[in-house]
Amino acid sequence: MNAKDEIRMKITRLYRTNPQIHVNVCMPGQRIQIQNEEATIVALYPHVFEIAAHGKRYSVQYIDVLTKNVVIAELN
Repeated sequence: MNAKDEIRMKITRLYRTNPQIHVNVCMPGQRIQIQNEEATIVALYPHVFEIAAHGKRYSVQYIDVLTKNVVIAELN
């Protein structure tokens, strides 16, 4: 199992137990900046997951968690 699969499993576990998370997102190319905000994991897909914050939904790739563009406090 590779690192991306491990992250996907951890996020799936969070989604099933308590989808409320605290998240930092820094994705300049997509102009998404979220700093220590509450968010909700709303959907899981094979290569991405969706979070809702500030009344908007964002698609995030699992690899973004691995590269630290997205930090989920509950995973630490």
